[in-house]
Order: sequence, then C-alpha cells, then structure tokens
Amino acid sequence: MRLLIIDDDPKFRTYISSGLRESGIECETAADGQAGLDVLAESKLPFDLILLDVMMPKREGWEVLSDLREKGRETPVIFVTARDAVEERVKGLQLGADDYIIKPFAFAELLARVEAVVRRRKSMLPIEYADLKLDMANRAVWRGGRALDLSPREFDLLRILTTNHDRVMSRSELLAAVWGIHFDPETNVVDVHIARLRRKLDGEHKPLIHTVRGEGYVLALEAHA
Repeated sequence: MRLLIIDDDPKFRTYISSGLRESGIECETAADGQAGLDVLAESKLPFDLILLDVMMPKREGWEVLSDLREKGRETPVIFVTARDAVEERVKGLQLGADDYIIKPFAFAELLARVEAVVRRRKSMLPIEYADLKLDMANRAVWRGGRALDLSPREFDLLRILTTNHDRVMSRSELLAAVWGIHFDPETNVVDVHIARLRRKLDGEHKPLIHTVRGEGYVLALEAHA
C-alpha cells in the first residue's frame, strides 16, 4: 500500500508517516495543498490513498479534493482534520471524500479506516475476463461490448465464477457464496440460475461457463476435461 499525507503540521506528518511505515505502508508527505498536488502530478507510481488536512496554506484540502475529482482522479481520500462541525464533514463527503476523521485520534483507528477504505475501493474495481466485463460499482455486465440484463442473483453468481475463473466450484460452494445456504442436497437453484445465465451470457459467443460432471461449474475459455 502506498499513501500520500498532505498536512501542514510537521509533527503530525512525522508521527503518522512513521506509524504507517512501521505497519508496512509506504508513505510520501507534502506540507501544503499545492505541494500535494505537485507530488501527485509528478509521481510515477499511483497512490492507494491520500490523507488530507483541510486548513493549509496555498490551497486548502477542499480545493485539493475538488481539483482531483474534476480531473477524474478517483484516488481514495480521507480527510484528517481538527474541524469537527457536522456541516464540514458533510461537505467533505459531498466533495468525494471516502471518510473523515477528527484530530486527535488513536493511530489504530486511523489504520483501521485506511485499510477499510482501500479494501472497499478495491472491491469496487471492474472485473474483466476475456470479452466479459463486470462493473462492480453499478452492478452492470457486458460481453463483447453488449450490455446484459442480469437479475441480482445472476450477477452475484457470475461475479463469484469470474473472480474464481479457471477453478471448478462445487454447487455447495456456489450456494453458500450466493444464497448463504451451506448445504441443501434437494435444491436445484444453482443449476436453474446457471442455465439462465448461460442463455444471457453466450448467445452468439463461445460458451464461458462449463459443467464439470460430478464436481460443479467453472468459468473458463475452454471446457475442463
């Protein structure tokens, strides 16, 4: 994980960056809003998250976040500030911040929030396999550039199969992952939804979901022997 800390308090920058590095997180720092934007513009490697103060010289945190979002940069941002008014927290979130933490705070809380935001953002990244694309944020699916109309269960089933592509998944695994049912030998709900999903997914395309007799199903370019 790689973070950028933008804050005009040198003691705070040193304390937080030291703690994050001890936790195995790479850090860079900037002493004001403009310097932070310069680091982001010049960095050859992307940042996983930005810790951003509000009140700073040259450019305030509000301006920094607005500038990033206007340019289409979706790097997660957590405001870290002493400004605790509800309207300011609301403003930060409306501008596109992912979280807002009030100084002073326990370092363990900050670390937990950082990990939660990064994990949440990664879970929303698109999933692609061959000519299949899943937009996790909007729960939309395309194959070969054509949008597919899937039910919520069909989307979840396809998501599980795609994130585990080339691995055979048993009916019991799929039942647990999609329906929360851990064992029911009488149900054929998985087979019914697989059949519906195949009809929508394949069409004129080469089949992606294959049956592995006696084992379950696999999403792959070629059928498993």
